[in-house]
Amino acid sequence: MSFKITREDIEKIAKALDAKIKEYQNHFRLEVKNVERKLSLFLEIYPDLEIDGHKNILISVYGPLTHLQLHNCTGYVISDLLEEITFISESGDKISGLTVEKQGGCSLYSNVDRKVLSGDFTRFGPEVILSSIALSLAEDILFKDSNDKNKNSNSDK
Repeated sequence: MSFKITREDIEKIAKALDAKIKEYQNHFRLEVKNVERKLSLFLEIYPDLEIDGHKNILISVYGPLTHLQLHNCTGYVISDLLEEITFISESGDKISGLTVEKQGGCSLYSNVDRKVLSGDFTRFGPEVILSSIALSLAEDILFKDSNDKNKNSNSDK
């Protein structure tokens, strides 16, 4: 595991989501609230979790009617403009992304072909365009040399 999430990263994520941090022995929990829309969710980040003898980063999101997990997080992107964070996991030529919004929303794009992220989005149907656009925000970290990933694990877009 070359990418790491540090306490400094947790603080950046919490600031972007306007969330308070609760620190536990092996993870951080952030509560994202939208009082106006009566929405809330919990974002849990396990920065150094051992699963089956391998260390990885696990991202979990709990909402009133949902529970989503992203295993083997390899980077994240903070978008101040969209008020959201997208956590990325890469496996070969497939990308998965878990997006958490400051307003309390959450989206998961799983097992998306890397080729879908670049080029002309209009060549895809509307059912594919959303994942293409959402994950394309992470192009800066997805297409960097793996040695550079930890140096620039997040980008403000």
